[in-house]
Amino acid sequence: MNYRIQNLLLFLFLSTLAFGQNKKFTYTQFDVTVALTGNPNRDEVDPYTNKKQSFFIPDGIGSKFGYGIHYHKWIAIGVHSGLSWEWSSKLVVAPIFANLRLSPKISDETRITLQAGLGKAIALGRGNLIGDYKKISLGLQTDDDLVLFIEVNHYTIPVNRRGDSGNISLGLALISF
Repeated sequence: MNYRIQNLLLFLFLSTLAFGQNKKFTYTQFDVTVALTGNPNRDEVDPYTNKKQSFFIPDGIGSKFGYGIHYHKWIAIGVHSGLSWEWSSKLVVAPIFANLRLSPKISDETRITLQAGLGKAIALGRGNLIGDYKKISLGLQTDDDLVLFIEVNHYTIPVNRRGDSGNISLGLALISF
């Protein structure tokens, strides 16, 4: 039998087994993040409220969308992309990356979620600036598949006489299994 025909038959057989179980093994994920930076005026007191300024202030927004496969919500791998806008460095980045997600249960209704991403990032409106992209996030996932997380992003895109850029973000994700 021809090698291609054997592979085709094997693929069809495995597909039938996978879809015959009537369980969805794909997921989609949508994230919204707010980047934070240290407040340079954090030691000053507001004259109207007599309160100290906040330690962190918003410094950008971002959104990502991903699609992939999972095994019982515990481990997943997918392809994600999105946009991230950093206000202080005037940078808009479009990353595309592979995402690995681990989500073990810590109680009946809660999971701890660790995600790591690796890929490429393109700076929009800056010519041909393309660099590596890395991210790691840690969060808590509810039984409704809503995740509250903190994320660290790193871009090797030279911006404002620096060799790289990045941010720390707080985010909210909705996952559909």
